[in-house]
Amino acid sequence: MRAILRSIRQSRSAFQYRGETRFNRLAQRQHFLVNKNGGSLYYTFKYADFCRCQHPSYMISRALHTDAANVTNREINGAGPLAEYERRIAAGELVDGDICQLGTLRELQRLYDELVEKADACRLDRYVASEKSGRSRWLWSRFIPQSSYAPVKGLYLYGGVGTGKTMLMDMFFEQLPSNWRKKRIHFHDFMLNVHSRLQKHKGVADPLEVVAGEVSDESILLCLDEFMVTDVADALILNRLFRHLFNNGAILVATSNRAPDNLYEGGLQRDLFLPFIATLKERCVAHEIGSSVDYRKMTSAQQGFYFVGKDLSSLLNQKFHQMIGEHRAVPQEVEVVMGRTLQVPLGANGCAYFPFEELCDRPLGAADYFGLFKKFHTLALEGVPIFGLHNRTAAYRFVTLVDVMYENKARLLCTAEGTPIELFEKIVTIADAQQMSPRTSSRSRKSDDSDLCVDNELGFAKDRTISRLTEMNSREYLEQHAAMLAEKQRLPEDSRKNTSQA
Repeated sequence: MRAILRSIRQSRSAFQYRGETRFNRLAQRQHFLVNKNGGSLYYTFKYADFCRCQHPSYMISRALHTDAANVTNREINGAGPLAEYERRIAAGELVDGDICQLGTLRELQRLYDELVEKADACRLDRYVASEKSGRSRWLWSRFIPQSSYAPVKGLYLYGGVGTGKTMLMDMFFEQLPSNWRKKRIHFHDFMLNVHSRLQKHKGVADPLEVVAGEVSDESILLCLDEFMVTDVADALILNRLFRHLFNNGAILVATSNRAPDNLYEGGLQRDLFLPFIATLKERCVAHEIGSSVDYRKMTSAQQGFYFVGKDLSSLLNQKFHQMIGEHRAVPQEVEVVMGRTLQVPLGANGCAYFPFEELCDRPLGAADYFGLFKKFHTLALEGVPIFGLHNRTAAYRFVTLVDVMYENKARLLCTAEGTPIELFEKIVTIADAQQMSPRTSSRSRKSDDSDLCVDNELGFAKDRTISRLTEMNSREYLEQHAAMLAEKQRLPEDSRKNTSQA
């Protein structure tokens, strides 16, 4: 059996080497993935103009390289993200792609193969895994200290905004066996869950160990999207939390805009966070997606949901009432984690109306936003300002709000003082500030621009927010949102029919 597995691995390695030797020949033939039914428009808010180009009709079909079009069923034996890619090529869903994304896909295929080969050793099957609860695991470890690193290292994918990290991780996750202990979750949501569990186990000597036991019992393979550390409370617990998780055999697959060494850069008490970076690099293979293309902007422009200008409250109110139809908008209350509630000024028919100050100038966070979009699918947001030093905290909340909306596929109707790019023009990283003027390279205000905000975390996060705001205003995103709503409305009707037939 070992000889057979060795020969399979060798044949896969040979395929990988053959593919890599073809890269240089094919690099000049790179194109973007297209849906054969036609093309669309590329749009950027900055120049407010249009250029003709091809784009994927489905957001999952982003940018893989034409080299994989030559892959046959004989070369990919089995399942996994590469086999799924080959299937989509054969079905005509994908045409050409991005060499950087294909390299990432091969890393994911390598991880997939290792997990399948060592599934028993990794305790991935939920039906044969230990049934001990997190608390009983903790009690048992008091008598017999246990450390059980997984025999497979995880994968940490990082790169610029819109390069397809989430799409590639989702393609990997969807190919994993359904009986495995696996979980795909946004990093913000994951940390909210961790803090909620910590509250539950307040009286325990080491509640983080108990929480890690519970998490790893439920999901030994964790896929965390948009790994970004900005909160000091998260930064201080991540090292101990993941040390316990890795000791329990957890395997991490993560996506991020930041390289491991750049996580929480310039954050408070970062010296206490540095051991986590070392642990992350020890237990995960770090892989950069080097594509410079933002595929979120490869969509056709859709005007009518993002309005630029001041004193547009009457217009936004009119659009909001068109969305809710005959329903009457009234103040509502939304339940958030740990017994908290969020007051919604106006809400009806799945649509919520907020002035910007009510949602981003108050002490709210990801938990409040997740609670909001569990009940509402559309947000009308009035008066998004230009961000700078004077409202840096509001800018952080707005970034989190957009992240949560994007994760929940929510629709945004808003008025703003500028285009997405213009909103963040005064937010710069330290490196950007040094290029502008050496005197502005500190995190404090200098005399060059009284409202210039020099903030590394926010400076990096703004690119993702601009990209997502662009995509959320695209025709493709709004069509997906409409399809999601239609599916939700159809499900209750189907369930009623099944009940009546029974």
